[in-house]
Amino acid sequence: MAGEVKPLDGGWNGTDTERFKMAAVTEDMVRRRAEHNEGQICSLEELSLHQHNLERIQHLERWCRELRILYLQNNLIPKIENVGRLKKLEYLNLALNNIELIENLEGCESLQKLDLTVNFVGGVSSVRSLRLNLQLRELFLLGNPCCYFTGYRAYVVNSLPQLQWLDGKQITRSERLRASQGLEELKIHIQQQEEEYMEEEKEQREEKEERVFWETPCAFTPESRLEAHQHLEAKRRDKTRQRTPQAARTLITEDGRVLNANQPKLAFSLTEHEDSIVLDLAVFRHMDTSLLDVDVQPNYVRVSVKGKIFQLLLPSEVRPDVCSAKRSQSSGHLLVSMPKSEDAEAPPPTA
Repeated sequence: MAGEVKPLDGGWNGTDTERFKMAAVTEDMVRRRAEHNEGQICSLEELSLHQHNLERIQHLERWCRELRILYLQNNLIPKIENVGRLKKLEYLNLALNNIELIENLEGCESLQKLDLTVNFVGGVSSVRSLRLNLQLRELFLLGNPCCYFTGYRAYVVNSLPQLQWLDGKQITRSERLRASQGLEELKIHIQQQEEEYMEEEKEQREEKEERVFWETPCAFTPESRLEAHQHLEAKRRDKTRQRTPQAARTLITEDGRVLNANQPKLAFSLTEHEDSIVLDLAVFRHMDTSLLDVDVQPNYVRVSVKGKIFQLLLPSEVRPDVCSAKRSQSSGHLLVSMPKSEDAEAPPPTA
């Protein structure tokens, strides 16, 4: 037809809107990709479904039990699922998707190579789910948030002793030995960074939802005004719940004994000097200081972190009236300095 513009093979000419619709895995789609296998999918060993706007992995473990290589990169897949029965699968490529967690791969007992480049894995501890994949030799996590955690590589190397290559770099024996040193401290540090990342992600999502709510055009009507009022009330109630500390009766027994508590699960150190006690509490670096509340009593210190209580019994009595609390500019940690009471019992003389 004269004047008709046709797209090049695999291209888009502005009218082919179907290319941008979310897609599901269909039998016809798989069969078309099995042309080299005469259209037979039950005996298919290699399958490429990249760039199909797929939102879910489905049907393949039922249709293609013989798969050894599966390419699913550059889709919209948010979760690893429905591959556990692919016992012969050796290589799984899920690069450039929306995956946040490494999971559901325990049944892939032949898996040797896993590519998760440029996803959204923020919980690096989820690599431990791969410990049962004893044949796993190569893992790619480049471009994921967890790659920027301090101690990321050492943690992965220590978690997966069967691994030989990480992010394209070979794991040497000396590196594995170094990674095994200070393991407990590394686990605590990784957990802290994961929690900080999750908090930041939650705040960003809430901010986005709030922005979408107020920026979405709507008619100025009594109904829209009521909806805005209800939205503000809900936000106010959430903020009140976050800032309200738990009742003191859950933290102090009926006979007056102070109980230690670490509801926000933060790393901390308590250093006792000759004339003072200093608490270093590793609160999230980017947390607003307004979400912290410090209460020092003569024999204990309590910190509310977004409504979650950290409480610690002190080794010596302190003076609450002259205590100070500040944030570290480099780490964001909360530093509480508590001068000892003059009536506090002096330490025993050293020999």
